[in-house]
Amino acid sequence: MDYNGDHNLLERIRAGDKNAFQEIFHKFYRKLRVYAYTFVKENEDAEEIVQQVFCRIWERRDQLRPEGSLQSLLYRSVYNESLSQLRHQKVRNTFQVHQTKQMENTDRDASHQLIASELNRQIQHAIAKLPEQCRTIFQMSRFEQLKYQQIADALNISIKTVENQMGKALKVMRIKLIEFLPLIVILLHLIS
Repeated sequence: MDYNGDHNLLERIRAGDKNAFQEIFHKFYRKLRVYAYTFVKENEDAEEIVQQVFCRIWERRDQLRPEGSLQSLLYRSVYNESLSQLRHQKVRNTFQVHQTKQMENTDRDASHQLIASELNRQIQHAIAKLPEQCRTIFQMSRFEQLKYQQIADALNISIKTVENQMGKALKVMRIKLIEFLPLIVILLHLIS
């Protein structure tokens, strides 16, 4: 297209001539779509980009400068729109990756909480089955983190009794919780 033809078409488009607009659309659409495709590598995206460019030209037709090259304007517009689309796609992809990771973390946390809750329930059940003195000594040792001598002094019993009762408590807990060993292993794996 020559300069005079560009100038004439741009003037007509500025004036709102739909026929002039259709003329440039039909003349350049296919070439511009191929050009956009070289950037975005998707036919639908390339078509959308070219349509966006033509829509924007029509919407802003009063801002067109008739002294400019129509072909340069169209190719530059498609180039800029393609880069914009690629930037948006990159942001969308980054967001999707972040969302996927966040959902995986949420699923893992929920799974972790479920396993921990079940394990805690089983531990509490096993503790409740211990004889009273054995249970008291176990709880003082494991939950209050008292030393055997402190437990003996608090309960007014010998340290040997504390040791025997703790041994008995640990044996009963191991037997009661042996079937939940896989849960403990999974829980420890999720924690690390």
